[in-house]
Amino acid sequence: MAKERTVYVCSSCGARTPQWRGQCPTCREWNTLSETVDRTRTTSSGSGRPPRPAPPPGSGLPGAPVVLGDLSPDISKPEPTGLGGLDRLLGGGLAPGSAVLLGGPPGVGKSTLLLQLAGALAKAGKGVLYISGEESLGQLRGRAERLGALSPGLEALATSRLEDALPALESGEQRLVILDSVQTVASPRTDGLPGSVGQVRAVAAECLELAKVRGFAIVLVGHVTKEGHIAGPKLLEHMVDTVLAMEGDKQNTHRILRVLKNRFGSDRELAVFSMEREGLAEVTDPSTLFLEDRDPSLSGSALAMAVEGNRPFAVEVQALAAKSYLAMPRRTGLGVDVNRLNLLLAVLEKRLSVNLGQWDIYAKTAGGMRMQDPGMDLALVAAVLSSYYDRPLPPAAVFWGELDLNGRIRPVSGHDIRLEQARRLGWKPIFCPMSKKSEQGVIVPETLADLQKRLFGA
Repeated sequence: MAKERTVYVCSSCGARTPQWRGQCPTCREWNTLSETVDRTRTTSSGSGRPPRPAPPPGSGLPGAPVVLGDLSPDISKPEPTGLGGLDRLLGGGLAPGSAVLLGGPPGVGKSTLLLQLAGALAKAGKGVLYISGEESLGQLRGRAERLGALSPGLEALATSRLEDALPALESGEQRLVILDSVQTVASPRTDGLPGSVGQVRAVAAECLELAKVRGFAIVLVGHVTKEGHIAGPKLLEHMVDTVLAMEGDKQNTHRILRVLKNRFGSDRELAVFSMEREGLAEVTDPSTLFLEDRDPSLSGSALAMAVEGNRPFAVEVQALAAKSYLAMPRRTGLGVDVNRLNLLLAVLEKRLSVNLGQWDIYAKTAGGMRMQDPGMDLALVAAVLSSYYDRPLPPAAVFWGELDLNGRIRPVSGHDIRLEQARRLGWKPIFCPMSKKSEQGVIVPETLADLQKRLFGA
């Protein structure tokens, strides 16, 4: 039997309401509620769900409550994947029963990375199931052969119906299951097309429940919206243990894998990969990777020493100040937060009396690197001033520091590793806020006006 009723589902957060509203009552987004038909299936016992599979002995999931101290400490110990960069991001490897969500734009290399992961685990004697809702088995085999991932332990299934994959998932023989992607698979227990909010939530919930019960790790691939957020309800990110985001420009061979959430380790780590014909290869020392073909004799270019996690990166920050013929000048940032750029420009105008109201300002980070480190404020301001005065900065100068609204330059975290890396690479002068002002090669500007005077004598 099935009871039908009309509900309205929010495309942003997945919340349901029996009546249409202009604003979602949960996430407060406007015009996100869409009508759908909810069919609640019932059986003679009053439940439409099949009996839950029995948990493995000694797991404590999801049977009777157990004393946590009686459980083995190795019950959730991560297992190395064979890919060093990925292991570091995951906190040592894939933990049994864990769930990982990997998001990124199309063509960035998500499927390539996961097929390499599947091949590495399969060659180590661990069972892997790759469920593809986007590619055929022939396409998967061709790519696996090119990547050298073919192995007897690697099984594949091409389907867009969850019921086709449930028998394999319920067997619990795999150590890793990859679902590529969660937006292309539909569950018969929920109405709607694949990729809708209800379907994404239902498919993820069923897969994650089986992963917890059977003890295998699962990786879900998620599409992204045009704003760069993972498509589907925000609840999806709360359901999983780890959220990874892959970034990169198709015109560039470098790919950046970031941790947005991690219950097993740090959420401030990243790994850099290079796209090769044989797959993604980790760049072990990416500290100067994004400085290729840099010309320090040009104005508007500044070198920043940024930190992501515990790794220092040298990043070229570029800025262009051009006369504007618009009523409202443009402010554009690539790899740079536009809101932060507007804030820094406002501080420049206020504290230095620099008239930028008639100038278009464009800023970007070279190499497609997207940075959120507040320590890049000083380099971004230096690049803008360099372009505004059309005078290049010192060729080997490096900058880091946070700018506050009063025009003061504040210290940032990771100062010691930034300084050590800058000295190792031989860059000087070093412009940074620090407590000791007597060190050789280090210039300590206290305010924005002090920085302007030291660089341009203005």
